[in-house]
Amino acid sequence: MPDSLKALLAPASIALVGASADLDKLGGRPLKFLLDKGYKGPIYPINPKYPEIAGLRCYPSISALPGPVDLAIVAVPARDVEATLDQLGAKGVPAAVVFSSGFAEMGEDGRAMEARMLAMARKHSIRVVGPNTLGLLNSFDAVMATFSQYPSGPVAPGPVAFATQSGAFGTAIAALCRRRQLNLGYFVNTGNEADLAFPEVMAAMLADDRIRVGCGYLEGMKDGRAMIAMAAGALKQGKPIVVVKVGRTEAGARAAASHTGSLAVEDRVFDGIARQTGLIRAVNEEQMLDFVEAFAYCPLPEGKGIGVVTQSGGAGVLIADRAAELGLTIPTLTAATQARLRQIVPAFGSIANPVDVTAQFLAQPSILRDSIDAVMADPGVHIGIVWMQLMDAHVDMLVELFAQARANTAKPLIIVWVAASDKALTGLRERGVCVMRGADPAVEAAQALARYADTKQRLAPSPTPGRALPSDFHRSGGVVPTLAAQSLLRAAGVILAPAELAKTPEDAGRIAGQLARSVALKIESPDIAHKTEVSGVRLGLTGEEVTAAARDLIADVTVRKPGVRIDGVVVQPMASPGVEMVIGYRRDPAFGPVIMLGLGGIFVEVLKDVAFRAAPVSPDEVRVMIEDLKGKAVLRGARGKPAVDEAALAELVAAVSRFGAGAGDRLVELDLNPVIADPDGATAVDWLMVVEPA
Repeated sequence: MPDSLKALLAPASIALVGASADLDKLGGRPLKFLLDKGYKGPIYPINPKYPEIAGLRCYPSISALPGPVDLAIVAVPARDVEATLDQLGAKGVPAAVVFSSGFAEMGEDGRAMEARMLAMARKHSIRVVGPNTLGLLNSFDAVMATFSQYPSGPVAPGPVAFATQSGAFGTAIAALCRRRQLNLGYFVNTGNEADLAFPEVMAAMLADDRIRVGCGYLEGMKDGRAMIAMAAGALKQGKPIVVVKVGRTEAGARAAASHTGSLAVEDRVFDGIARQTGLIRAVNEEQMLDFVEAFAYCPLPEGKGIGVVTQSGGAGVLIADRAAELGLTIPTLTAATQARLRQIVPAFGSIANPVDVTAQFLAQPSILRDSIDAVMADPGVHIGIVWMQLMDAHVDMLVELFAQARANTAKPLIIVWVAASDKALTGLRERGVCVMRGADPAVEAAQALARYADTKQRLAPSPTPGRALPSDFHRSGGVVPTLAAQSLLRAAGVILAPAELAKTPEDAGRIAGQLARSVALKIESPDIAHKTEVSGVRLGLTGEEVTAAARDLIADVTVRKPGVRIDGVVVQPMASPGVEMVIGYRRDPAFGPVIMLGLGGIFVEVLKDVAFRAAPVSPDEVRVMIEDLKGKAVLRGARGKPAVDEAALAELVAAVSRFGAGAGDRLVELDLNPVIADPDGATAVDWLMVVEPA
């Protein structure tokens, strides 16, 4: 943990600027919590109104402090924060939590005041959480730099680090954590994030060896690249991060010429990059805590095979259905496992997977325990799920049984105990057993475990980006001529269909005559990004009809778009039939270079079946992108058609990603649509490149 953030999160001494003698007020609550929870360092209340607060000497000013201070809690009006930071800087204080509101969240004047506050903090190298924050806590060291309601209850230290951009909602999540006995080692509300934002705070918390899993609530991101770096670092550490991110809108994505740009809304890009970097995304706070509980109590699985033991056949079917929907498997148990189960399970039960032990286990508990052991030992089972309900009269027996079953396996084991008593839940969690409230949460948590383990297993160095664009390339900017773009892309290893430029209709006829197959004609204009939108494409032409078709094409486009500049007609041999895909690249406002893969052709923006990643990507990562597509079955031989060469498609996407990542800031967007994928490979038959002026 960097020293400046250690002073913030684990300070050796704390000053409270704007301290209140009323310990129920905003300026008094942190002091009460620090004293109640037993913070061991010096505490310095600062307020000229009081000589003493809560038995502590109160200082009239920052300059009057008797010794060094690591962390200052600032609880003064917004108009006084800038001057307060100046005084803290003069005293050498390295970190501050600024409770004060009335900054950027209040409009233009507030933004200007926040900018001045930040400039003052940077002048003195003070790291700031906030403003407009309810603060932070470190339960390991009893650091309670917050006025949140959360420390009013027990604050036991634990393996979970939580950062939130919302104070009130974050406090509610913290309370849910406590109810589930998911003890928070750290809690940080980042507030307006004038200085410290979610990624840097989370990375600092994860640097603590006592933290095993991170979680967070996000409303937006100022720096997507910092998020990528933080997530990649956490993945290398083997510390999962579970996040809820709201705001599934087009915020952050600008209008763009390419399909890639128009589809690259912040949320969709975030989703793909989360998948790539090991961030586990939850749909709401309850699911987030389900996942956190699974990561806190379970080892990582070596695959996605689910073994199910249940007292209800119907519950077993429910689990199996949900597992299949999420891409998990319910493997057939080996003959040896089934033979073992046949000696354990009553004849009226079931030894298939799911295994139904029936209610007979209540008379003979070894039936349940031995069945779990047998299923967990099966080589095809990587994660175990046990389903129970009620059983209030048998809590003690079941808690010990499940604890023993957990100790008997190195694989993750999730207990579903529907309508469990508080005694049952507490007993299991005290023994380190993961317990869920229902079948769906358990299966979804199992998928989160399997997905994170798969991403961690694929962890590899990032591919090397390609070369930058030549300094004199297309100096005017805008849509790059087809053949100029073709030359650059081919040099980067991108497979493109042949193309020639005909300046006149007669040239088009001559070029077509040299080809042994029918041709496509496409209008070439720096003013036209999407040719089909102006009827700028003619397909399947042969012989003498090519010249006439080229002439009609130019005339038609001129009528549809008066004043358009036309450089000629691109002539290409018709491509063989195959699956139409789209590959796109853009420089995203938040995340930087991103690559997109999806089902292509004219329906790309209708179906929106696409996957994004930060560029560059490896072919292995592209294969995961393919798995993310809803229409992946089309690539694998739907309705008797041959499967496409997915390896060739993956190599093509990877080559485009390397080209884009290395091209530099001038390359704004790149669209290859359609890309024809078939059993023999993958070839782009149309491409659009947009660059900034030199």
